[in-house]
Amino acid sequence: MQIRRSLNTIVIALLLSIVGQAWASGKQWVTLTDCQYVDSKDNDGDSFRVNCGGREFVLRLYYIDAPESDLTNGARVGEQRAYFGVTIEDILATGESATKRVREILQEPFSVSTRWAVAAGRSAEPRVYGLVNVGGKSLIEVLLAEGLARTKGVAVNLPTGEKSKMYLEKLRNLERQAKNKRRGAWAHSKE
Repeated sequence: MQIRRSLNTIVIALLLSIVGQAWASGKQWVTLTDCQYVDSKDNDGDSFRVNCGGREFVLRLYYIDAPESDLTNGARVGEQRAYFGVTIEDILATGESATKRVREILQEPFSVSTRWAVAAGRSAEPRVYGLVNVGGKSLIEVLLAEGLARTKGVAVNLPTGEKSKMYLEKLRNLERQAKNKRRGAWAHSKE
């Protein structure tokens, strides 16, 4: 009985190892170039429709949470209001500013780095996590520096190999600087 249990354990471990390797290889970074922003009523500051080489999908940015621009998700608006120390109206206005800024920045072609990881959320349409680089700049870094987002969300090691912990500290520094300079949502903060 003991030998049979040990054999079953070994077989299960081997199967899990094979499945794990297959899963991990499917989660390698892919960089899509010459991407374009696609106007959609559901676009916002951290989640928006893109077209990369004829493949259209909704992209959700890693690492950040941009303020909501409507009251559809009241709990999230309340959480953001408390985080920034502003009114609900300020959050909604900042959410509109973030949406507008993303649309403005992404008027020129950009690249998307993704692992095709599914980004859960309230969206009726599936979203995938990714990073956007436009004109040599990281979109999430721009949004944080302008006070149009906060560091929150899923963090992964970058395609460059940089560890998520180190990159997250860089992003938090950008957010602190925006807060100190009272940019974006921080302009109205009572903190």
